[in-house]
Amino acid sequence: QLQASGGGLVQAGGSLKLSCVAPGRTFSSIIMGWFRQAAGKEREFVAAISRSGGSTDYADSVKGRFTISRDNAKNTAYLHMNNLKPEDAAVYYCAANRRSNTIVLKRSRNEYDYWGQGTLVTVSS
Repeated sequence: QLQASGGGLVQAGGSLKLSCVAPGRTFSSIIMGWFRQAAGKEREFVAAISRSGGSTDYADSVKGRFTISRDNAKNTAYLHMNNLKPEDAAVYYCAANRRSNTIVLKRSRNEYDYWGQGTLVTVSS
């Protein structure tokens, strides 16, 4: 079970860091992703990171403002969010792809097998 945390209320232009802990001994074999779902909208891809952390992918809407990272020794993935905008407000979910045959980072929700409970990010204008 993934555990996401770090959400909260922030003013536009501010920053937040989300964390996602994945229990177990195989974290370094997992591709991690972050998704978000705003009220009344579908869940959308935000960012993904490869098993080693050497490759990352971002949605165009967050590129240059958000950074995904991971610490395999701590079984934790992070999403550093800077210059937050009101349109970034959403419930943020971390997700894990444990499929050993996945090579390319994926943006589809269907490519992720495990999900955290979500953490709410509110951005005031």
